[in-house]
Amino acid sequence: MSLAAHGFLSPSGVEIAFLLVGLVTFGAALVTVTTKQLVHAALWLVVTLGGLAVEYLLLTAEFIAWVQVLIYLGSVVVLLLFGLMLTKAPIGRSPDADSGNRPVALAVAVVAAVSLVWVVADAFRTTWIDLDGPAQGSTEVTGHFLFRNWVLPFEALSVLLLAALVGAIVLSRKRGATAKNGTAKNSATAKNGTAASNSRSGKEQR
Repeated sequence: MSLAAHGFLSPSGVEIAFLLVGLVTFGAALVTVTTKQLVHAALWLVVTLGGLAVEYLLLTAEFIAWVQVLIYLGSVVVLLLFGLMLTKAPIGRSPDADSGNRPVALAVAVVAAVSLVWVVADAFRTTWIDLDGPAQGSTEVTGHFLFRNWVLPFEALSVLLLAALVGAIVLSRKRGATAKNGTAKNSATAKNGTAASNSRSGKEQR
């Protein structure tokens, strides 16, 4: 499609929807990284990843959109929620969620975003996608390319997620054992103190 047929001053309905969904996704991402409530961060992450799936659908990349839903929304977010439950993360506000390095994190995020936008804009400067035409990202072509050239990253990600789940279970068991040991020590100390006070009172009565 030629450049003359398209213009920024005459966007189509799909392009307007793409922009609106992008703004909602961007806002949800900001809330995800700025909130101090871990559970709320995980739920806003669901909104962010769902918004990305809608963006892929609007770009006629149906296969990538459903992969986004199945893998990220259906697996990663569920794993994060299970990790929060297993590690007994606080439900309310958590001061530990704020490390105090927000200026550094903001600078790194801005540099990464500008670099990514510049690379993508430079690579696809004169490329236009016909959003009103047939779907270009078919399941057969995309799946063939994705799972032939990117199998190793997929497998590495699955191992990483499994390691995170095992680590959460180990941490929860260690905390549970520490709490039980502390309770046992406190009860033993209380029993010893009671026995000592009983023996003292018996001696005083004699």
